Amino acid sequence: MGIPKKPDPAKLIVGLIFQPEFLDSAVSELEKNFGPVSLKSEIIPFNRTNYYEEEMGKGLLRQWLAFRELIDQDKIVEIKLRTNEIEKIWMDGGRKVNIDPGYVTESRLVLATTKDYSHRIYLRDGIYAEVTLIYRRKLGFVPLQWTYPDYTTHEAIEFFNRVREELKSDLKEYRARQLGFITREDKNA
Repeated sequence: MGIPKKPDPAKLIVGLIFQPEFLDSAVSELEKNFGPVSLKSEIIPFNRTNYYEEEMGKGLLRQWLAFRELIDQDKIVEIKLRTNEIEKIWMDGGRKVNIDPGYVTESRLVLATTKDYSHRIYLRDGIYAEVTLIYRRKLGFVPLQWTYPDYTTHEAIEFFNRVREELKSDLKEYRARQLGFITREDKNA
């Protein structure tokens, strides 16, 4: 019989699709809610699909962010509900910013979504989870058959591999703190 245990915390990420003039205010609002950003991907054109074009317009851009503080993996439901509320700030005549939260562990990237599909697992409160990338030793993150096209780009894979490296460092510190080897005061000294 397996014994349930709490998993290690994960690195919160968000994927942003946006009109250029809304990026700074979106990042600012996200930092107010989730703390400082530790890593940013380069900004790339959102041109692998026209899915959001009718709602959000042409010339959309894409960027991914990772946040400094680790999160408990089960908090992704509250985070997704909160990012849905944040999107409404700029909803004058349609969305201007799309915010997709998720998290990175040492073995996978998970995205939270409100859309059900065969490869998604229902969590609660209308939120599903999707494993979008998996980590393979010597290869780094690799996509799955359902991975969104923009998450398969070189820029995305490179970014999430960097996030994983930062997570590994953060987890060493987290585990040392759990064992009492270091305290927050030691880190800030």
